[in-house]
Amino acid sequence: MKKMLSGIILASIIALSGCSLLEEANKSINYATEATEYINELSTFAEETSNIEGENLKSELESLETTIKDFKETEPPSFAEDIHKELENKSQTLLDAINSVQKNGEITIERLKQSDVYQTIENITELKKQIEQLGS
Repeated sequence: MKKMLSGIILASIIALSGCSLLEEANKSINYATEATEYINELSTFAEETSNIEGENLKSELESLETTIKDFKETEPPSFAEDIHKELENKSQTLLDAINSVQKNGEITIERLKQSDVYQTIENITELKKQIEQLGS
């Protein structure tokens, strides 16, 4: 009876530890997917806004701000905290650049190009390969 009870307890412990490993793997895949989608959205913004002006550009910047703020609230798995912190810092730099462009009057593509917005997006996209490795 003791052997049977010990076997059941051992099997339960193995199953529970396997579940936590599976859960951590799912978290890492989900985080890598979310972070990659975020970076793709930034890249799309940079590509699509290079020729728009006025209210359309303002609307795109506001949408980008929301995207950044939403991503910054993402909870990374424990082993991705360092890269997430780096993404958060660069995202804050991007928000600061967007706010600077918006505060200084009319938003034009020339002012946007002269700001740090596009350079910061490029810096963030350089992290994409590291993030994709998290999901594999």
